[in-house]
Amino acid sequence: MFATERRLEVQHDLLTRLADARSQTDKLFEIVRGEALYERPIPERHRIIFYVGHLEAFDWNLLRPHLAGIKPFHPQFDQLFAFGIDPVDGGLPTDQPRDWPSLDQVRGYVNRVRNSLHGALDHVTDLTLLHVAIEHRLMHAETLAYMFHQLPLEDKAREEEHAGPSGVPVDFRMVEIPAGEARLGLSRNDGAAFGWDNEYEAHAVAVPAFAIDQFKVTNGQFLRFLDAGGYDDASLWSPVDWAWKNEANIKQPVFWKHRDGSWFQRTMFAEIPLPQDWPVYVSHAEASAYARWAGKKLPSEAQWHRAAYCSGENSERAYPWGTEGPRRRHGYFDFLKWDPSPVNAFPRGHSAFEVAGLLGNGWEWTSSVFAPFDGFEAFPFYPGYSANFFDGKHYVMKGGSPRTEACMLRRSFRNWFQPHYQYVYAGFRCVSE
Repeated sequence: MFATERRLEVQHDLLTRLADARSQTDKLFEIVRGEALYERPIPERHRIIFYVGHLEAFDWNLLRPHLAGIKPFHPQFDQLFAFGIDPVDGGLPTDQPRDWPSLDQVRGYVNRVRNSLHGALDHVTDLTLLHVAIEHRLMHAETLAYMFHQLPLEDKAREEEHAGPSGVPVDFRMVEIPAGEARLGLSRNDGAAFGWDNEYEAHAVAVPAFAIDQFKVTNGQFLRFLDAGGYDDASLWSPVDWAWKNEANIKQPVFWKHRDGSWFQRTMFAEIPLPQDWPVYVSHAEASAYARWAGKKLPSEAQWHRAAYCSGENSERAYPWGTEGPRRRHGYFDFLKWDPSPVNAFPRGHSAFEVAGLLGNGWEWTSSVFAPFDGFEAFPFYPGYSANFFDGKHYVMKGGSPRTEACMLRRSFRNWFQPHYQYVYAGFRCVSE
């Protein structure tokens, strides 16, 4: 009896969280003005209208087969909006906005999906499916934010940003991390915890001693790399990265603008003088070039994990700061702000080794290629979620950004992107071995 009551309690909590996640994405789409919903601000992503339908189509295609008596009502939209994050050939309209469904048609589909699922979700027996629906939507809430970031400012309904903590001068230094273990991943024996397929299986990695930057690399530090000719020095770039940089004419971080001899940062709703103490957001290729210029490296996934979660006694914490769940005093995450803060703004978020800003304020690139852990098993209901990206061309990111929901700040969560993707809210710090 107790187990049944506990299961119903968990199910109720998950359904509440799903409703909250829907509210979060609904509010996000309201930022985009009118016809801009048919724009494609990032070439590697679909037009925005796709995502209006995709979030509901994903839930529908995931959950409907597990619910008795609910029939498809628009198979064409079920298929159209089921495609993944990257544009693909076949099955989609042309890239002309006029060939996509109207906003009224898409919103009608969204409303009917929600009405059809309303009440029926009480009968979902596999609670993992609800976790997947929630986190899938929350991941898109972040990816949509950085897509909208690239829209012209006039295409967005401006929201007021509350003032963040003022920065004090940053004392840049490296922190010595002693040799020890990093315990990556989740254990399947921990039935109470949800994780994506790539988070399993838990295992220990021996990590030799190393030093790591206490703070993320800042705009000010990266500007010195740029001014020193870092974008023009082939010796700092791998051949593939150098070719990409030249072909795409990459000369600066995508969030930076140069005007009248001065540098500016493009925030979500304005352009402001470049904040020297904010973390720089760049691609993996740019981060790697900076690290070589500085005579350092990007950390491996295990090194980053050890600096973030381990203590001197070789034990591990749930969060860098301890066992307490994420709070505002620990950093910017959980949709608290659109833009980052100074890298030293939250001393209460430091790890046991006094490494700062590891969660929130920007994901952090690692040198580790995204690959399965031993014991990996793809989700049978979502086999391509991770496996499609085990191609040797994507790199692990850890941490989180101001637009990362708190549930995905768990120690085992792994994010990943290809190395030439500039648009994600991702910074980095360097290590020395």
